[in-house]
Amino acid sequence: MNGASREALAAARERLDALTDSTSVDAGSLAGELAAVTALLDREVSLRRVLTDPAQAGEAKAELARRLLGSQVSGPAADLVAGMVRSRWSQSRDLVDALEELANIADLTAAQKAGALDDVEDELFRFGRIVSSNTELRAALTNRSAPASSKGELLRSLLGGRAEAATERLVTRLVTAPRGRSLETGLESLSKLAADRRDRMVAVVTSAVPLSDPQKQRLGDALAKLYGRRMHLNLDVDPEVVGGIRVQVGDEVINGSMADRLEDASRRLSS
Repeated sequence: MNGASREALAAARERLDALTDSTSVDAGSLAGELAAVTALLDREVSLRRVLTDPAQAGEAKAELARRLLGSQVSGPAADLVAGMVRSRWSQSRDLVDALEELANIADLTAAQKAGALDDVEDELFRFGRIVSSNTELRAALTNRSAPASSKGELLRSLLGGRAEAATERLVTRLVTAPRGRSLETGLESLSKLAADRRDRMVAVVTSAVPLSDPQKQRLGDALAKLYGRRMHLNLDVDPEVVGGIRVQVGDEVINGSMADRLEDASRRLSS
C-alpha cells in the first residue's frame, strides 16, 4: 500500500484494537463480519469505487456504508467500516485488502485472548509445511476450478477438531478466497500478523535433528538481541541439513549449516 492507504490502514488497526480491547466485543464474531464485508466489496467493484471515491464527502460515504451494512453486521463492525470509508485510499482495492487484514487480526486477537495464539502460530507453520510436502493436497487446495465448498470440506476434514478454531477460520478464508495470492504467500502473511500481535518477528529454523529446549531458548535470545525484537521460532527438521542450523527471518537467511558450508566450499574450489 502507498502513503494514503498505509495511513488509513494504520488508523483502522488502532480502531480495531480499541474495539477488541472491550470485553463486550467478541473478536471472533467481528472477524467473521469483517470477512463478509471483504467478500462483498471484493465482488461488488462499483460499490467499492463509490466508497473510496475521493470526490465524495467522507461522511456521505460513511452513511452509505451504514445503510448497506446496518442490518447485516453488528454496530461495532458497521462503525469500523464507516470509519474506514471516511479515510482516503490510494486505490479502491486497498480498502478490501485492509478489511481482510483486519478480519485476520481480529481472529488472531480472539486466539490471543483465549491463550491460544502460540498454538495458532505453530499450526499455521505446520500446515504450510504439510502442504508444501504434499503436491496432491496443494493441487486440491489451489485448484481454481474446484468450488469453494469442496475446499472448505477438505479443510474441515484436515483441521476440524485437530487445530484451534482461529487457525481453521484463517486457513479456510485463505484457501476459499485467495484473492490472487499463492497459498504460501498467504500463510506467510498470516504468520507475520500472528507474530505482530506480540510484537515479535518470526524465524524459520531448520535443523538436522530437533533442538532441545535450552538450545531453542539460547537461539531465541540470540536472535532477539540481533534484531532488537522478541522472536517466535518456527522449527523444522530436515535430515539433509548435515550440521548446525539454517535460520530465515523474513527475506534474510542466516546460514549456519554444515551442508551449506560444504556447498560453498565446493563452489569456491570450482571457480
